Amino acid sequence: MAARIFLARHGQTEWSLSGRHTGRTDIPLLDEGRRGAKLLGERLHRAPWDGLPGVEVRTSPLVRAKETCELAGFGERAQDWDALMEVDYGAYEGLTPAEIKAGRPDWLLWRDGAPEGEMLAEVAARADEVVAWARSADRDVLVFAHGHILRSLGARWLGLDISFGARIRLEPTSLSVLGWAYGEPAIERWNDTGHLG
Repeated sequence: MAARIFLARHGQTEWSLSGRHTGRTDIPLLDEGRRGAKLLGERLHRAPWDGLPGVEVRTSPLVRAKETCELAGFGERAQDWDALMEVDYGAYEGLTPAEIKAGRPDWLLWRDGAPEGEMLAEVAARADEVVAWARSADRDVLVFAHGHILRSLGARWLGLDISFGARIRLEPTSLSVLGWAYGEPAIERWNDTGHLG
């Protein structure tokens, strides 16, 4: 069986609810986010996945991802990994897109990056590290992380430039699966929030 990578975005936080760029600021989950994480876990523990036996689990060390992992029932199997931390937004940390565009009307994270933050090449390198790990053995992997790094993973899994991440949105507590079709990297499932009902 060719390796697949299951992507779980963390649950809702105060900043994700208001659209503020949340990079390295350690924001906890809201009650809604905790509820969503439990529902995601229930879904992953039912058919067809049945708890993903044998899956290797990694999580961003930031509290919103770790708590989502724990509430979903994978905390004891998870290992923290800095490669899964969210993009460092530098001077744009905590700002909404509207606030950023007030000063830079044509700004796009996926093209321009963030001043005093992480370079897009650095984000791509982290995403490539996760993709290489996921493909390193014939077993599935499950990662708990953040919107922009997971979108970057989606782009790099497909062999596309990181800028493709602009075209594949992710909602809080969403589930995505990257796998294979006809021997080529493919998106099996993306931004699935059916468990939140």
